[in-house]
Amino acid sequence: MLLQLKDTGELVKILEIEELLDPNSDVVRAKDQEGQEEQEPDSFKKQNLIFPSGEDLPRCWLDADYRTANA
Repeated sequence: MLLQLKDTGELVKILEIEELLDPNSDVVRAKDQEGQEEQEPDSFKKQNLIFPSGEDLPRCWLDADYRTANA
């Protein structure tokens, strides 16, 4: 799955979807998609990622208490 960095607009390829979906994890391992050569994996804060369409990630992916917290 490809996501985009909010601040730079660069695309990153998520390595483990389960890590992305886990609301108890603040970071996700991914690879930058810049250049033609395969990049080394790096950690990215989920709060700094959006979908390439510009939409935010679902709250249930970011907040383990999303059902009880006030919106």
